[in-house]
Amino acid sequence: MNVLEQLRRAFVAATPEGGDPAAFALAVRPSTDPKFGDYQANGCMAIAKAAKKNPRELALEVAKVVDLAPMAGPPEVAGPGFLNVRLSDDWIARQLGDLLVDEKLGLSFPEHPKTVVVDYSSPNVAKPMHVGHLRSTVIGESLARIYSALGHKVIRDNHLGDWGSQFGMILWGWKNHRDEAAYAANPVAELARLYKLAQARIKPGETLRERYGKAISLDEAGKSAEARALFAKLAEGTTDTFEDVARKIAEARDVADATRAETVKLHAGDYENRVLWDQFMPHCLAALQAVYDRLDIKHDVHLGESFYDPMLADVVKDLETRGLAVESEGATVVFSEGFKAPFIVRKRDGAYNYATTDLATIQYRKATWDPDLLLYVVDHRQGDHFKQLFAVAKRWGYDGIAMEHVAFGTVLGQDRRPYKTRDGDVVGLESLLDEAIAEARKVVDENSAHLPEGQRRHVAEVVGLGAIKYADLSQNRMSDYVFDMARMVALSGNTATYLQYAYARIQSIFRKAETTPEAIRAARPPIALSNPAERALAVRVLRYPETLEFAAGELKPNILTDYLFDLANAYSTFYQECPVIKAESPERRDGRLALIDLTARTLRAGLSALGIGVVDEM
Repeated sequence: MNVLEQLRRAFVAATPEGGDPAAFALAVRPSTDPKFGDYQANGCMAIAKAAKKNPRELALEVAKVVDLAPMAGPPEVAGPGFLNVRLSDDWIARQLGDLLVDEKLGLSFPEHPKTVVVDYSSPNVAKPMHVGHLRSTVIGESLARIYSALGHKVIRDNHLGDWGSQFGMILWGWKNHRDEAAYAANPVAELARLYKLAQARIKPGETLRERYGKAISLDEAGKSAEARALFAKLAEGTTDTFEDVARKIAEARDVADATRAETVKLHAGDYENRVLWDQFMPHCLAALQAVYDRLDIKHDVHLGESFYDPMLADVVKDLETRGLAVESEGATVVFSEGFKAPFIVRKRDGAYNYATTDLATIQYRKATWDPDLLLYVVDHRQGDHFKQLFAVAKRWGYDGIAMEHVAFGTVLGQDRRPYKTRDGDVVGLESLLDEAIAEARKVVDENSAHLPEGQRRHVAEVVGLGAIKYADLSQNRMSDYVFDMARMVALSGNTATYLQYAYARIQSIFRKAETTPEAIRAARPPIALSNPAERALAVRVLRYPETLEFAAGELKPNILTDYLFDLANAYSTFYQECPVIKAESPERRDGRLALIDLTARTLRAGLSALGIGVVDEM
């Protein structure tokens, strides 16, 4: 029972002559201020302007013909042509009575559900997950849950980086610098150390080459005097010497070449490298799964780059056969209108890349799941890649699939820079989760010292993990946000903790009333709306289905968090103004218990759609 959808259907039937019914319907929205009613229809202004009519007169005509019964009476015309809709109290009460015994809280599943593939998290394996993986993971999981709650078929795909250059670095490190005792104690930590070691050998040389590359190139070309003169100019103000720089660049290049060679051998099926890869992967996947289990992240498939490797040659061959891929400067590329650079699908050395793998992924997903929608939850820096990928895929024959890049901003520290440790390393995700739980435990101990130790530990975990997720999801995903642990677990403000506390407070009222939500649902007591706070809370409960639809359509979980925060605020006002246990009559008591039960269930369902849990006591 989507109230907004029903209202929009009614206004479609009353669209003025010359107006676009779809646009007229979309102009019906929830009111931003209760004094203007519950919903507003603002489409008359646009139609009147195009038809050169008086918008208020047009709105008066619409008010006479639109049939909103039994939901509401005729809308009220306000201002230059706004139509304010106030829902009927009796109708609201009847809907609440139906919702009381409706497990789906008014959600109705579509007759033709979509198949949606959500590509999210996608870390590189053999490295511990860090704070940079947080946003893709929680945003993707939330969108998957929202679409599932709306009745669509969702495939959660973790497109792992298990085949790229980082494995070449690990293989080189393993063969030259491994610590077998450390590997036996903690395989992933040792593999991560080897990866960092390779990077530490390569990066300084690359940095030096950026500065002195021209001088080194001249020396390599036999122009030594010219090279020394240029180097002296470039090195002005430093203690760098030509010999030292040349040595470091050569050493870095040797390591980089060696790691690339290991990657090539792995891809070519080298026995030793494949054996090592097979040995390392279970440890890497187990470490990732441990983090996913803590965060309650559930993927349906974990198909990494290695899975698609056998398909890449055929992808390029098919692109060539269709006349889409051509040779350019030794590489195989696809040129697309509107893009300055070509889309490289095979490099000059014959190697494939992310572009090739992503095209193979689309091909596989179409053949396997026949999706209606592909969602790629990847940070905003990959925006150009995805624009070009989608353009090429549609020309390749996949124009029947909707594809969306669900971009997002960066997690920042208090200094407004990407969130890192004091030593400058990226913050590990597991240590972040531990920190959140520890911070939540302080709040739990301060406010719920009466709870047993085991229960306080459980509450701290639910609250801490929920705080991290909600802090991320409550932002417009395109925005950067500052990571502030103390604020995240606060009992006030727009936090998961505030919403979880509202839920727990409702459960406390039922315990004090010595009854259960199940008993109230079975009795189906009438819900009266004589107090404005009762009515305000009731209207917000009814808006859950339309909010979920809106969040899915916009691909923005923060639409749902805003709604839940508003619902919790409405409940707080209700709690202050409307006694429940000490209501003026048993009938009023039970009616208010029914209303707060619906509120709690909506909070729980909404938080669950965000991947956040609740507890009965806090």
